[in-house]
Amino acid sequence: MAERGRRGRTVVASVVVVALLAAAAVALLPPARAAGYPPLPLADDAGFVAALRGAELTPGGSGDLTLTIHDPLAGAIDSVVLTAGIYAFSPFPGNATTPLDIASAPLLSNATISGPQVGVSLPSISPNASREVTLPVAAGATTPAGTFAVRFALAFRSNGVSYNLSSRGWFSPAVWAAGTTGPNGTVAVNLTRLGVSGILPETSVLVDSNGFSELLWGLLGAGIVVVGIGAFLYFRRSNSSSGTRASRDDPTHAPRAFGKRRRSDGD
Repeated sequence: MAERGRRGRTVVASVVVVALLAAAAVALLPPARAAGYPPLPLADDAGFVAALRGAELTPGGSGDLTLTIHDPLAGAIDSVVLTAGIYAFSPFPGNATTPLDIASAPLLSNATISGPQVGVSLPSISPNASREVTLPVAAGATTPAGTFAVRFALAFRSNGVSYNLSSRGWFSPAVWAAGTTGPNGTVAVNLTRLGVSGILPETSVLVDSNGFSELLWGLLGAGIVVVGIGAFLYFRRSNSSSGTRASRDDPTHAPRAFGKRRRSDGD
């Protein structure tokens, strides 16, 4: 039960921090691709990577990144290569993305080598079949506390055509902005501009030192308690039968982080 809770916390922390990192400048970006890849012969590219889990380590400790590669196409995929790489770092305290120090970053491993970036070759995958992938990851004794973002790329062939799916971390901020901005500033993914067949999710490695995760989850828990108390007081006031109401000359409630706009009394 404790292990399940720990994994659940790791997934939530990964999602929160990676969302913050996505808007920041990143290090170790590869040069822009000279030629793009064709779009996938299906409308949704979300089915290729599933059950993606990050890792929570202590300095000098080790763990696993796990995911499942699935073939949602009508035909088999072969020449499958998954590339994973650690590319950005958000330290604790501070939570500001900083240049990645390769010397102190965690190391990923495949069957033969270890490094901040590794590739894994997979056998052919039949339609609607899946293969589980486990990537060992180890932190050094000098690895700092914080979150290391992990990007993924998936290359394969289907019916003689080569495809490539990449996650946010493979694109510079300028290329990503150009490939995800639609008319009038709307959000619209343009795979042709990005030069890929689809977009993959990302995860992270959380390095916990000196009670980092306990403090992090303590802060999140405190936030939930504050929201709960605020909701209780709001509905208690709304349901009051005393008949009294605050004067229009006075604010009906204290300022909130979600904004000051009010549609009606009691908002």
